[in-house]
Amino acid sequence: MATYKSAVREAELQLEAAEKSMQLAKLFMMEIAQLESVDLYMNYESEMPDEVYESYKSGVERMLKDEPMQYILGYEWFYGRKFKVNQDVLIPRPETEELVSNVLVAVDERTGHREEPLTLIDVGCGSGAIGLSLKLEEPSLQVTLGDISAEALVVAKENATTLEAEVDFVCGDMLQPFIDQGIKVDVLVCNPPYIPSTQEIEATVKDYEPNVALFGGNDGLYFYKKVFDTCHLVLKEHALMAFEIGYDQKEALLQEATTRFPQAKCEVLQDMYGKDRMLFVDFK
Repeated sequence: MATYKSAVREAELQLEAAEKSMQLAKLFMMEIAQLESVDLYMNYESEMPDEVYESYKSGVERMLKDEPMQYILGYEWFYGRKFKVNQDVLIPRPETEELVSNVLVAVDERTGHREEPLTLIDVGCGSGAIGLSLKLEEPSLQVTLGDISAEALVVAKENATTLEAEVDFVCGDMLQPFIDQGIKVDVLVCNPPYIPSTQEIEATVKDYEPNVALFGGNDGLYFYKKVFDTCHLVLKEHALMAFEIGYDQKEALLQEATTRFPQAKCEVLQDMYGKDRMLFVDFK
């Protein structure tokens, strides 16, 4: 019979031999066995239930073939909540949590003594992690999520139901469905595909995550420009736009934004690692 310790050690050696992060072994065990870190260590010498061991071994074999752990589990944690994910949606990243945090600060500043609730759209919502988190953290927001992928919207709607978030959904290309429905908003949030199409990316991302949610044209800026082209059709006066960006896109996007919106305050915020990761365009 395998113990938690022997199973983790075996997985660590396999992952190391495959030049993958050995940390995945413990992280995956914690999720599969539903144990917190301290509980795992307290049970390290205990025998594993057969079904847990088999699920663990099977999952490690899939990780060795580059499949992301989150797709194997069927979920990812984001902003303290469990979101369903599959190959129809991008896996939410920790840096995107910082976008949510900064948008919440901006929303709080705008709310003040307003009688009318703020309206917000999540453009290219994928799993719904951004828009649903914002709604759950700030229930007064009126939130609509949109995506071009009907399959992604199935996942987002399931997450909304599971998390009991009352939001609306539209299907279509970037801002078009919002324009078609005459939706006007105070806040536009978007984490568009921003990897240049010529850039090499790791197999675990390229081979499993939806490419439509990853690549943003030759320079990675295609979808930002697409939003910039038509955002005036959905934004209310004194609105805010907030985007996640690639760490090396600050100068190009600031130039694009300031040229198009000279009346707005355009700034790039850094993440906890000091990388430029968020563009805010504030019209107030």
